[in-house]
Amino acid sequence: MTNTILIGGIEAGGTKFVCGVSGLDGRVIEQIRIPTTTPEETLAAVSAFFDQAQARHGRLSALAIGSFGPLSLRPDAADYGAITSTPKPGWSDVNLLHRLARTLDVPMTLDTDVNCAAVGEARFGSGRGLDSFCYVTVGTGIGVGVMIDGLPHGGANHPEAGHIRLPRAPGDTEFPGACPFHGDCLEGLASGPAMEARWGVRAELLDADHPAWAMAAEYVAGLCVNLTYVLRPQRIIIGGGVMQSAMYDRVRQALSRQIGGYDASVRDLDMGDYIAAPGAGASAGLRGALALACRAVTGTWPDERG
Repeated sequence: MTNTILIGGIEAGGTKFVCGVSGLDGRVIEQIRIPTTTPEETLAAVSAFFDQAQARHGRLSALAIGSFGPLSLRPDAADYGAITSTPKPGWSDVNLLHRLARTLDVPMTLDTDVNCAAVGEARFGSGRGLDSFCYVTVGTGIGVGVMIDGLPHGGANHPEAGHIRLPRAPGDTEFPGACPFHGDCLEGLASGPAMEARWGVRAELLDADHPAWAMAAEYVAGLCVNLTYVLRPQRIIIGGGVMQSAMYDRVRQALSRQIGGYDASVRDLDMGDYIAAPGAGASAGLRGALALACRAVTGTWPDERG
């Protein structure tokens, strides 16, 4: 494979790093899942994977990283490339670009994990053919990636919509919230860790009829209302571990109720189409990162190359 241009991608999440190598067509040649532990242990394992992959397949021309955040993405900032004040213990002020550059001599691109997942959905999943949509993840954290005119929005100042403030759901008056920065912001009320803190058990272990699901759906729908009114996307794609299959109809119903008949163009949305599950598979973030790396090398997205 020495004559093939190779690229790398990383989906850096709060629970795992998914790393992969592909050609310019975006088809993954090799990948690995690395548990997110300490920065030292995790990034050493990431570097080792790419070192070994290059020894097997050839030198990488580019590497793109989609990471949990918040991130410093302004190139002239002193901490450019760093995770800043994250709730993830031990990861605040860790500079991903600097740490990986110590061992990997590869041109690197950095964006948010949700923007990379949005790119993956745009090229290979539920966002195909759309000019503008939002990708929402509801899991360890809550994040929003935004595609506008076919490109990820944010750049040096990426959205942090998971930390917006919403009205409390009916009956939710006692729980103080689990966000270490804001308490009862959206992430502090409806993320996976927030649900575990509130109910004393991990979300995936809750019964299907547990009141936790209706409450979480109310908060996710509240986010969707705000995204609808502020951005008016063609679709909102929602993924993440909290989004069990029954959650989609719960969110659609709560969103219809919260819209309250306002504005015919919003009121008459086909909720079954407007609120969608991801379609790019479990590694949408990795595929999006690889697509960004391809674009950095060629100026085009992988599936535009034929």
